[in-house]
Amino acid sequence: MSLRNLLIVMLSFFISACDGPRLPSPFHASDVSGKFAGADFKLTDHNGKVRTLSDFRGKVVVLFFGYTHCPDVCPTTMADLAHVMGNLGKHAERVQVLFVTIDPDRDTQALLAQYVPAFNPSFLGLYGDNGTTAQVAKIFNVIYQKQAGRAGYNVDHSAGSYLIDTAGKVRLLSPYAQRVDFLEQDIRLLLALGKP
Repeated sequence: MSLRNLLIVMLSFFISACDGPRLPSPFHASDVSGKFAGADFKLTDHNGKVRTLSDFRGKVVVLFFGYTHCPDVCPTTMADLAHVMGNLGKHAERVQVLFVTIDPDRDTQALLAQYVPAFNPSFLGLYGDNGTTAQVAKIFNVIYQKQAGRAGYNVDHSAGSYLIDTAGKVRLLSPYAQRVDFLEQDIRLLLALGKP
């Protein structure tokens, strides 16, 4: 190798080293912070109060889109989130789980008020009309579609939980069936980052 080529290779190495090593993410869930800048919603909770994301500043928010008649994904996810809240102990006071229905035709305020807090009394169910639901789902890149079945219909939908930091920024997307301990660790990290 000629001296010139050797110098070019060495210079390339030193230039790339100036960027510093890229450390792996401390989170288990996928980083989506660049995709949802300014994401928000205006929905009604199961107590009849209009809510936006800013209502929960200072807390880590876990945002999940589903429906009460869901046979598997939704109850499993909600049960896992309830388990996480139990593991968090006193830190659970700084976490808010929000269940947004994608089936407003059937998921009335009364039904959400029974279903959602059954997993944990602090959980809130949120709903809007069909247009508002579609708008919020689009903001959070959630896809859903009714599928006719023997007893009415089911709703196929994106599965995953958004983790939003204490400043109201969407940070992570935790996949369906994420290990409970991984989900808990990610929430604890976001809580630690948000300490005053």
